[in-house]
Amino acid sequence: MRSNIFIPKQINVGFQERSDTYTKKLAYIIYYDAKGVLRKEKSWESWRDNKIDNIIYDNVPTSGFVLNKKVGDYSSNWNHRQAYVRVYDERNFEFEITIENLLYILSNTNSIKGKGLEGEFIYGFDGKDLLLMPIDSPDYKEISAFNEILYEKKTIKAKELIIGATYKTKQNEEWIYMGKFNYHGWRSNNSKQFWFYDITNKERGNFTQIKVLGDKLIQVIDEKCCDDYAKLFDELECKTEFSPVDSTKDEYEYYNLEYFVEAMNEILDKNYYWYTLKVYCDLGDGIRTVVTVGRKDRDEDIRTLKATRKLFRMEKYKNTYWYNVTEDERRIEYDDTIIESESLEDIFNKIQPQYKNTYLQNGKLKGGIRNNE
Repeated sequence: MRSNIFIPKQINVGFQERSDTYTKKLAYIIYYDAKGVLRKEKSWESWRDNKIDNIIYDNVPTSGFVLNKKVGDYSSNWNHRQAYVRVYDERNFEFEITIENLLYILSNTNSIKGKGLEGEFIYGFDGKDLLLMPIDSPDYKEISAFNEILYEKKTIKAKELIIGATYKTKQNEEWIYMGKFNYHGWRSNNSKQFWFYDITNKERGNFTQIKVLGDKLIQVIDEKCCDDYAKLFDELECKTEFSPVDSTKDEYEYYNLEYFVEAMNEILDKNYYWYTLKVYCDLGDGIRTVVTVGRKDRDEDIRTLKATRKLFRMEKYKNTYWYNVTEDERRIEYDDTIIESESLEDIFNKIQPQYKNTYLQNGKLKGGIRNNE
């Protein structure tokens, strides 16, 4: 279970009369956030029956929950009703949880026929989704600790940021502060932003930027500069969002045969006929041309390959975007075949494939590696 689950101090329960429930009342549960704001109130008000008084409960560990039945999992024209499970709360109402929540519950506690779910539970929210959480689950301690920090309402100010220090966000992510630098992305043009490295997912860390810090950071995890800050900064400098591409610095180099064959075989082994390797070739017209090399046929027994020049001509392309140009104003051709052969070495010798190294304005290689590495 995600560790950024919010556990409210209080829940607000609205009701509808439902004949298909054990209690004849189905509940819609919303909550007060850490700032005391009632969340999801608009949809809750439009759903509930105002003739039935809502009830506010303290959200404390509670027992006596019973699984009732599955509902949903059907389609009506374009509308699909997701599958849910109805659960009975001993305070005499029923509510719905997702199948994923049910599986999590059953992996951490028992459901006894005639008695219900063992142990105590508490209501939590994963974004807009209601969760019923067993307090004996291994995640509950970490989730509770995170919520205690949220309720302290402490935030880290911009002037308090330390280069290389590690912070916790209000989504329970761990971010390393890289510094404040210009951002050259689609969201803004050349504006100063706070740069962080997200290490929440250790295997897929990535850089993120914030223009205004606000209440995003809620705790200092480690004030010391992380050991690999220099390595991370080298990686940061190779991002196009950090420094734009300088096309005047493009370099073209020839593949060696061994790498070309290895790269092509890796693509062909995927057994998808549309997988191709994009290379650059000088076909004698003095213009370096983009060429794709791939399998000619779907059949895995047919190893015939082709090198195809992808032609692209835009006749009225002036300060506009691709989607604003009509079919008459553009032409793409995919089947300008240069060579067909069963031999990768034969194709290599005839087209002499090249790769392009792209450099940024700061002189760094885009992505930090050459295309043949």
